[in-house]
Amino acid sequence: MPPRRPDPRGPESVAAVLRALDADAAPEPDDQRIAARFLLYTLAARHPGRVLEVRIPPVAAVQCLPGPVHTRGTPPNVIETDPLTWIRLAAGRLGWAEAVRSGAVHASGPRADLAAYLPLA
Repeated sequence: MPPRRPDPRGPESVAAVLRALDADAAPEPDDQRIAARFLLYTLAARHPGRVLEVRIPPVAAVQCLPGPVHTRGTPPNVIETDPLTWIRLAAGRLGWAEAVRSGAVHASGPRADLAAYLPLA
């Protein structure tokens, strides 16, 4: 299956979410959803592979990072977080270690670490 193409509204939505966060306001739900999906697909496009599954419920999930391919059942390396945490991580507004330590990111498996791949934007 070819990778999904990022929504062309993605960069605009990322900027809108970051502006809202800077103003201590709640981002618009549509902007948050589009921005999270855009950044998730950007990660997968920049670092293709199937070693790690990154889940941002209810927005999307992707597999990424090169290495041994997992083909059956639950992947051994999984990261899951909420859309706003993902946007903050991908934009460099939150550090990987801090997000994992606080419980905002759930990471399981020996390759479930995105510290070397973030921020994206």
